[in-house]
Amino acid sequence: MNKGCILVTGASRGIGAAIAEALAQDGFAVGCLSRSGALPTRDISDPNICARFITAECDVTSYESVKSAIAAVMCQADGPLVGLVNNAGLHMDGDAESQSIGDFEKVMTANASSVFMTSQLAYPYLCKSGSGTIVNIGSFFDKLGVKRNAAYCASKAAVGAITRCLAVEWASQGIRVHNVAPGYIATDLNKESLQSGPLSRFLAKRIPTGAPGASEDVAQLVRLLFTVPGGFMTGETLYLDGGQGMAL
Repeated sequence: MNKGCILVTGASRGIGAAIAEALAQDGFAVGCLSRSGALPTRDISDPNICARFITAECDVTSYESVKSAIAAVMCQADGPLVGLVNNAGLHMDGDAESQSIGDFEKVMTANASSVFMTSQLAYPYLCKSGSGTIVNIGSFFDKLGVKRNAAYCASKAAVGAITRCLAVEWASQGIRVHNVAPGYIATDLNKESLQSGPLSRFLAKRIPTGAPGASEDVAQLVRLLFTVPGGFMTGETLYLDGGQGMAL
């Protein structure tokens, strides 16, 4: 049974790669968009899963790059576009009194403007399929005040706002929009710092569940949003932070 195609930005590694694998396991074709255009860096033994990946080079800060990448994937996909996961993003910290406006805007463009732009470019394809789901990957930093993270926190708060607005505006087209907001998640890029040393000891005290999450935790929640029937929930932010954001 052809379940259609889902686009995942930043799918070559980390959380994006885990999301791509989980969706392919469920039978979706997955358009893996990344700067490198590489396959997800996952240890996948099942060739049927790998066969469902369609890769394309994509810079999510460039309108023409995103437009071309989506078109390239859909030319190869055997079925309609039924979903989009806006996962690609950028983290740059800096003191509020000295961080350049250029760096601030770079973070906003990569994390927030890209979500709006990629969703807008995917919209005609989703309308053509008659329904669809967009999942944006935000952060629990959207509700926190974090030193040296004004740009990142602002960009992720904007993701939540974009989610709500698109959910309301596109509901009549059968399109649901969700925001998954993870806390600290161990990936291949940060695993060492999160699992040993002072940050690990700090998080063990701060996260009620006792440790950071894994990429697979995010992937399974995203997968659930694409597989659970019913379309009444939309526009919500789902926090996945081990309770850290609500703990005193």
